Amino acid sequence: MQTVLVTGGAGYVGSGLLRVLLAHDYRVVAVDKLAFGGEPLLDVWSHANFTFHKCDICDYPRLDAILDAERPTAVIHLAAIVGDPACKRDPELARRVNWEASRRLIDQCAARGVRRFALASTCSNYGKMPDPGAYVDERSTLAPVSLYAELKVRLERYLLEEMARPTGFSPVALRFATVYGLSPRMRFDLTVNEFAKEIALGRRLVVFGERFWRPYCHVGDFARAFVAVLRAADEKVGWRVYNVGDTAENYTKQMIVDELRRLDSAAQIAYVEQVDDPRDYRVNCDLIRRELGFTVTQTVPQGLREVFDVVRLGVFADPDAQRYYNIPYAPPR
Repeated sequence: MQTVLVTGGAGYVGSGLLRVLLAHDYRVVAVDKLAFGGEPLLDVWSHANFTFHKCDICDYPRLDAILDAERPTAVIHLAAIVGDPACKRDPELARRVNWEASRRLIDQCAARGVRRFALASTCSNYGKMPDPGAYVDERSTLAPVSLYAELKVRLERYLLEEMARPTGFSPVALRFATVYGLSPRMRFDLTVNEFAKEIALGRRLVVFGERFWRPYCHVGDFARAFVAVLRAADEKVGWRVYNVGDTAENYTKQMIVDELRRLDSAAQIAYVEQVDDPRDYRVNCDLIRRELGFTVTQTVPQGLREVFDVVRLGVFADPDAQRYYNIPYAPPR
């Protein structure tokens, strides 16, 4: 049985990923400092193939000891200060976690004979498209416009271009589209989830820059992409980068609003004019479908519906609670 170590295993992406990996008969080791609590792990806590270590990836002696004890065959690296606002709020912490500790983790995994290292990167690396009518792909120029994306680009380059290439080490970077959907560690500070929540609560939704493009991908499909990478032959994924999503799943905010109106025709929408947005891009994701056979199972309209329904039904007692946000949040009055 292969052992997969997941950093950030209690997070928005990681908590769902753990369940998918266990369902595919991997032995799963989760590492997380529990900045947002550990409740998302409770229903897998007693699983025979699950192990948890509370550890900050900046705690190098502790992390090294975990790698030595667990001897993973693959590492999925999710632990990070996630998103532009969170990195802007504490740039020094972002550099320490997203660059220094992450680079060191790569080196330690390579030195210990880890076979597959999968880095969660971001399509934000592309920045603004030079041609607004075109799509970017894995060969396109990277033009990060935020600290979050700058650090992801820097780490990608180290992983795939700058580090030595030890025999048996097979790293891959996955540039994920903007995530959405239900997760054991729920977030409402993501565009699709936020929009659906606000309308489900009967609030007026304020939309900035409704005409700018982003790619989107359901959090459950993120997990499936990691499984596809784990199962692929080394020559398919080693030292490679893939966009993760579906080329058809690029939307403007206006398109998302239009879908929300189908859920609630009385939805109140206010627009704030935004002349320019440096993160305006459409992403081509055909490569991962063609080479790894990965296809998405969820679309943005489906994701809007699932989040809208659970919020309107009161499944979340307090969807405005701080634990659903990565940065300080105050609900609208």
